[in-house]
Amino acid sequence: MLPYDGIIRTGSKGMSHFARNADKDPQRVAQGTGKAGQKQPASAVRLSMNAVCCYTAPQDYTRWMEKMQNMEQARFNMIEQQIRPWDVLDTRILDLLHRIRREHFVPADKKAMAFMDMEIPLGQGACMWPPKLEARVLQELHIKRSDRVLEVGTGSGYLTALLCALSSHVTSVEIEPQLGEIANAHLHAHHCENVTLETGDASHGWEGKYDVIVLTGSTPVLPKSFQESLNVGGRLFAIVGDAPVMEARLITRAAPDVFETVNMLETCIAPLKNAEQPARFVF
Repeated sequence: MLPYDGIIRTGSKGMSHFARNADKDPQRVAQGTGKAGQKQPASAVRLSMNAVCCYTAPQDYTRWMEKMQNMEQARFNMIEQQIRPWDVLDTRILDLLHRIRREHFVPADKKAMAFMDMEIPLGQGACMWPPKLEARVLQELHIKRSDRVLEVGTGSGYLTALLCALSSHVTSVEIEPQLGEIANAHLHAHHCENVTLETGDASHGWEGKYDVIVLTGSTPVLPKSFQESLNVGGRLFAIVGDAPVMEARLITRAAPDVFETVNMLETCIAPLKNAEQPARFVF
């Protein structure tokens, strides 16, 4: 049998007469009979069956197109109904959310949740942030192409990919090796080359100096080491406090000994493993 190449064969009168016959009476074509019930050559029967395949192929293409249109509509709704109302209006960020496919970083059994306004569990106690929080943090950090970024908690790698697209280089540290492997596969598939993935515990800080630091898990107490790891002019984002109410903070190192703090909003997310704890009063 000739291999099906996805092309509908046409002649001087348009669509192949095999395809037309298949449309009218597929059983007759399969049996190899002509208009007058005469037996067709075996080669003609093989061509006829190929024509049937060619004739039905557009149905699969239509279903694929419908699926893609639904996905793009969901992405559009996420941006217009969740992210813009959170005062995320930077076109650079909005364009990035269209370009880097969030659904590619979501666990296979949670694809339907990719654009929902909620955290998405990744296992090992980690979660993806809600889309509007990701976008708002990226906007407030004002990341430049020359910036070097530290991300504490790689997770699925989605926020890592967004940071890579905005900055010079990202160092991302994940305490859970299994999550690190998954994130590495995601980032490799999306050709993110300006990233170094590390496995380790960065909940109390990580070596090096950075222009931007992002903690993707909350911490009851923010270790001073993170502020000390900022270059002058650098920005640190952290969510500080205990459930049910935590505070999202943006800290800027204005001078070697001057740190400016802006309390952005109240929220609640999963904590970093081994996060620093405050001294607790014990009776």
